Amino acid sequence: QVQLVESGGGLVQAGDSLTLSCVASAPTFSSYAMAWFRQAPGTAREFVAAVGWRGRRTYYADSVKGRFTITRDNAKITVYLQMNDLKPEDTGVYYCAADIAGGDQSAWVQPDYWGQGTQVTVSS
Repeated sequence: QVQLVESGGGLVQAGDSLTLSCVASAPTFSSYAMAWFRQAPGTAREFVAAVGWRGRRTYYADSVKGRFTITRDNAKITVYLQMNDLKPEDTGVYYCAADIAGGDQSAWVQPDYWGQGTQVTVSS
């Protein structure tokens, strides 16, 4: 069982930066690929970014490429999402996810574990 706890959300203005963190409970964290998803009110949850278990492979949704960066620190059992040049359309609840297989966006259909989410609100 892997528990994921997100933090770092908040209210920011358009153009600002924000870094989200997701701490995992399991010592097997380094075996899992990790990803971030988000969900705006009234919409489906959508893929944002993913990173392989060694941190070498990363994948991004087209909407965040060049603005968001996903990284992980296996020693700290933490995955991060650095978000720059935030836009109002980035508003939503951001969820951390873990999957033993992982991969690009198409592989994240049903992750093994989800966090509870952290709210990000970007005002214009």
